Amino acid sequence: MSLFWIVIRQLAEIEAMAMSKKVITREEWEKKLNDVKIRKEDMNKLVMNFLVTEGYVEAAEKFRMESGTEPDIDLATITDRMAVKKAVQCGNVEDAIEKVNDLNPEILDTNPQLFFHLQQQRLIELIRNGKVEEALEFAQEELAPRGEENQSFLEELERTVALLAFEDVSNCPVGELLDMSQRLKTASEVNAAILTSQSHEKG
Repeated sequence: MSLFWIVIRQLAEIEAMAMSKKVITREEWEKKLNDVKIRKEDMNKLVMNFLVTEGYVEAAEKFRMESGTEPDIDLATITDRMAVKKAVQCGNVEDAIEKVNDLNPEILDTNPQLFFHLQQQRLIELIRNGKVEEALEFAQEELAPRGEENQSFLEELERTVALLAFEDVSNCPVGELLDMSQRLKTASEVNAAILTSQSHEKG
């Protein structure tokens, strides 16, 4: 049985216990954990996946050499992917879009939701920087047409544009869009899409 299914089975058992509100003792919990047998190869794959996903190039390379575990993608591509992620996290969305297109233009062409979220993040950055006129123009020209095609995009656009209605965004009901967590969410979505694309290229 693969590590994935073992973890899923354990999570299902935990959820069932939570639903039944059965309380287990620490000893019972530790016994259940000790009963789970994980093959070393599966654990190595899990570690390699973490190192690759989070962008630890040197650690992934050393781990590959020491454990013999091959990553699902070419390690040389991690640096480019991390540059995209960092650009989004810093609010440089145009730069991130350009870098994604340099890596693989099909990523944004085939994922309209990701492209919309990047454009939404670009709008958020314009609002954050007080560029109201530019933000309104960008929303109207770039995002409104996508909202007409997709109801969820329209709702997200309306929430984002609502930021403009408040002078004090700390009292704004959608003020969380300006939080760092929004940048991280978008960066994570881009990172996942690039990883998926790169693993398909290698496979």
